[in-house]
Amino acid sequence: MEEQHSRRDRWREGSRGAYGPHCRRGGPPWVRGLGPYGGGRPYVRPARGQDGPPSRLPGGRRPGRRPGGRRGRLPWPSTLFLAVFVLVGTAFAAADQPDRQPLDGYARLLLLAGPALLLFRRKHPVVVVFGVWATALAYFAAGYPYGPVLVTVALACFAAIVMGHRQAAWWAVGTLWAGHLLIVHWLYRWLPPAHDRPAPWGEQLVIAAFVLALCAASELVRVRREQWAREGAERAVAKKRRENEERLRIARELHDVLAHSISVINVQAGVGLALLDSDPEQARTALTTIKAASKEALGEVRQVLDTLRTPGDAPRAPAPGLDRLPELVEQAASAGLAVGIRRDGERAALPPGIDLAAFRIIQEALTNVVRHSGSRTAEIGLGYAPELLELRIDDAGPATGGDTGGGGNGLVGMRERAAALGGTIEAGPRPDGGFRVRATLPLRPGD
Repeated sequence: MEEQHSRRDRWREGSRGAYGPHCRRGGPPWVRGLGPYGGGRPYVRPARGQDGPPSRLPGGRRPGRRPGGRRGRLPWPSTLFLAVFVLVGTAFAAADQPDRQPLDGYARLLLLAGPALLLFRRKHPVVVVFGVWATALAYFAAGYPYGPVLVTVALACFAAIVMGHRQAAWWAVGTLWAGHLLIVHWLYRWLPPAHDRPAPWGEQLVIAAFVLALCAASELVRVRREQWAREGAERAVAKKRRENEERLRIARELHDVLAHSISVINVQAGVGLALLDSDPEQARTALTTIKAASKEALGEVRQVLDTLRTPGDAPRAPAPGLDRLPELVEQAASAGLAVGIRRDGERAALPPGIDLAAFRIIQEALTNVVRHSGSRTAEIGLGYAPELLELRIDDAGPATGGDTGGGGNGLVGMRERAAALGGTIEAGPRPDGGFRVRATLPLRPGD
């Protein structure tokens, strides 16, 4: 008895919870938590007033709807309108053609067969165009009245040509016209209606002109659609290229700002640690420099990131330029680097892009001197010409072989900046020792 009670308790405990106190795990899928679609997803009871499975599948799709939107559906509204138009229009046209065969059930079946095939004109345009061709030819051969039946042929040929099946459409139209000529000028003797006479050639010329105009319009639409698709692809490529250029620009800005400021902070932190006990006042100066450099770096990083707020917003602060060169020299001096400036030529106002690029190139070059050179002196040369700005940053060396951080992208970033403006960068050892960075930036109108 006790064994039976314990077995019953275990069964109740194992089946309680999401399954209810009286549901076994071996029941139907909705009891086992598999859901109506399987796959291990628990079944959730519909809300009050709702029955059946959920109205949407994962991803926002309704059950039975193919991915891809409208292209996965059949064009029911337009096809139904066309079927009504063909039936009603043919009935009105038959009133003025008493010598043709009267409309019967077989005629209406042929009139409806064309619109029914046009339901699949997006998925199977070649099959549809030849199917409509066959129904129209059978309708003409049976001697029924002329009317809007040619509209179904026109729409089938239009769909085939627009979707790229030009040869099939031209073959269908050409053979339909040839078959119609054969019927009205030779086979009419054996085909209904009785005592029929050959059709006038002027009528056939009108039909030929209609066919040619239809095919020409279809070809024009096809060419325009291809042109729109090509232009759309080109716009997508151009947008992607602009996004990549903007991403590289922001990466260069962040690299230049952070590499310079963090290099100054690194040097000053080392100085502060070394002099903390022996010269507290000098250590305080180093900490003050660290604070100023970090504040400036945060401000410039915030300015760079402000461009990502919303498209079209203008920067809140002006971009740095050569007018801030004294600040750059002062920061380098706080890191123990004495920098001299020499200007050649008449100083002139620079375009914003050239001004920013020149400042960043000098900033990165001085950062490399602080990080990689054993020299404590550097010289900046600015050469102004009517159509050219030349920058030259020299240090006496030698290279220390050390590194204070960074990924080695400084020279790459400088070359990218110069190349974006049509300029060049030359960097390498000098003949008399040391290292030189030389940049030339053209001052073209409109930069």
